[in-house]
Amino acid sequence: MYKIGVIGERDSVLGFKAVGLDVFPTSKGEEAKHTLHRIAKEDYAIIYITEGLAVQIQKDIDEYKDLKIPAVITIPGKEGSSGAGMDNVRKSVERAVGADILFGGDK
Repeated sequence: MYKIGVIGERDSVLGFKAVGLDVFPTSKGEEAKHTLHRIAKEDYAIIYITEGLAVQIQKDIDEYKDLKIPAVITIPGKEGSSGAGMDNVRKSVERAVGADILFGGDK
């Protein structure tokens, strides 16, 4: 059975534990990178990562963008959305269909 993991700042991820997700609290990019690669090798189908950490380890996240499993999804942290998550969605859709159908090229 596949699992769902959440990597991010402690205050941002602890609530996910209440709904049964596995949480990996960290505020350090290097630790987030190692955690991402470690749990990607395990039975995690979805890995959420907060935007603040995602921008620090984007190159590592990109290694998984063309794989079906795990899906690495950026979510806002406790400080709110920086727009990085929506930018990743826009890029994924553009890559899939060949055009920016969500925002028409405007950010």
